[in-house]
Amino acid sequence: MTRSQIRLLVATTGVTALLVAAGYRAVVSPEEARQTVAAGTGPHPALPPPNPTFMPTVNIATPVGWQGTQAPTPAAGLAVHAFATGLDHPRWLYKLPNGDILVAESESPGTDIKTVKNRIAGLVMGQVGAGGESPNRIILLRDTDGDGVADQRSVFLDHLYSPFGMALVGDTLYVANANALVRFPYHEGETHIDAPGEKAVDLPAGYNHHWTKNILASPDGSTLYVTVGSNSNVADNGMEVEEGRARIDRFDIATGKLTPYATGLRNPNGLAWEPQTGALWVAVNERDEIGSDLVPDYITAVKEGAFYGWPYSYYGQHVDVRVKPQRPDLVATAIAPDYALGPHTASLGIAFSQDSSLPEAWRSGLFVAQHGSWNRKPKSGYRVIYVPFTDGHPDGAPRDVLTGFLTQDEAHTHGRPVGLALDKSGALLVADDVGNTVWRVTGTAQKTD
Repeated sequence: MTRSQIRLLVATTGVTALLVAAGYRAVVSPEEARQTVAAGTGPHPALPPPNPTFMPTVNIATPVGWQGTQAPTPAAGLAVHAFATGLDHPRWLYKLPNGDILVAESESPGTDIKTVKNRIAGLVMGQVGAGGESPNRIILLRDTDGDGVADQRSVFLDHLYSPFGMALVGDTLYVANANALVRFPYHEGETHIDAPGEKAVDLPAGYNHHWTKNILASPDGSTLYVTVGSNSNVADNGMEVEEGRARIDRFDIATGKLTPYATGLRNPNGLAWEPQTGALWVAVNERDEIGSDLVPDYITAVKEGAFYGWPYSYYGQHVDVRVKPQRPDLVATAIAPDYALGPHTASLGIAFSQDSSLPEAWRSGLFVAQHGSWNRKPKSGYRVIYVPFTDGHPDGAPRDVLTGFLTQDEAHTHGRPVGLALDKSGALLVADDVGNTVWRVTGTAQKTD
C-alpha cells in the first residue's frame, strides 16, 4: 500500500468514525432543552410546543456511590448525616408510632412487556443504578440512644413482591406489593414479623411498567388511598392493558372494596395530607418522548372524581396527538394540576413539614424528593426541594434542601433521593436508593435528638 493510499485510508476511517459518533449522538441525544427547569416550575409552567423524537433523549448519570465522608450538600442553616448506610436499594420510608423507621428495599419485578423500546429502557435503567434483582423486603431501623443514627436494624418482613408503600392502621400493617395489597399483624416494639401476610385485595399488575404502589391511610383509619401507575408512557400498548391503572384508588378496609378516587394520573407516587385544609396531595410523574421541556412532573391536591388527562392530554386540555384514538369528551373534563415541579425531575416522595424540627423557614411547606432525569438534556432533579405553602396552597418558588447528588460535571451520581419521612424528633429522613443510604436532615445545631 502506498503512502498516499494509507493517508486516504486514515482520512476515510476518521470521517467514518465521526459519522458514527454523530449518528450515536443523534440517537441518544436527538434534542435538548430550550428553557430552564424553573420555567417549567410553579402554578403556571411554560409549556412549549412538543418536540417528539423517534427515540427519547438519553442523558444518564452513572452511579459512583458515596466515598468516605462524602454526603449531599444541605442548604444554609441545615445539616445532613447518614442515619443508616449499607442498605440494598432503599426506596420508601415509613415511621411507626414508637419511632422505628421501616425501609422498603425494592426493585422492579421485571415483568414489563419486552418491546424493543422497553429493552433499551432496561439497559438505561441498569446504567443509572436500577433494574437489578429486587431485595423484596422491609428493614426496621431503630435509634436506641437518640444520637440520630440507627444503631439497630433487622429484617422486619421478607419474601415480599417489589414492596413499596406501607401504612399502619390500628394493629394491622398494610404493605403495597407490586401486585397486591397485603396485611400483617403488628405488635409495637417487635423487630420481625413471622406471621404470614394475608392478601387484602389484588392490585393491577400484568406488565407492571410503573410497578410502584403507594398507600396512605385516611385520618380516621377507615380507608387506604392506593396509587397505581400506568402500564406505558402514553397507552403504547392500547388502553386494554391500562384497565384500572393511572389513578388513585380508595380501599374500604371494612368491606374490602377498591374503587377509583381520581383518574388520568400517569404515575402517582408520594401521598400526604395537607395539614390546614385536610386535602390529599400527590406527586405525579408525567409523560416522556416529546422533548426535554415536556412534560413537567407535578404536585396537586387530588379532587375526588377528577380526571387529570392521561393519556389523552396534559395540564388540562393540552392534547397529546400520539394517542389513538383520541377522546375529546374526556379531554374536555381534564383539570390542570396545582403546581409543576419541572420536566423529567422524577419527583417521588413528599412530606409536609408542619411537624418538622428544622428551622422556622422550613416548617410551612412540602418536601419533595426528585429522583432525577435520565431523558433530559441538561439533567433535571437529583435533589430534595421545599415548596412553601400559605393557607394550604403552594406559594412561591421551590428552595433546595439537599443537592450534591450529581458530580460537578453531572456525568455521575453519588445517589438519588426517593422516599421521605419525618422521624420522631421531626428531622427529615431521605431514602437514597443508589447511595444505599438513609440521610437525616436537621438544623445545624440539631444533629442529635
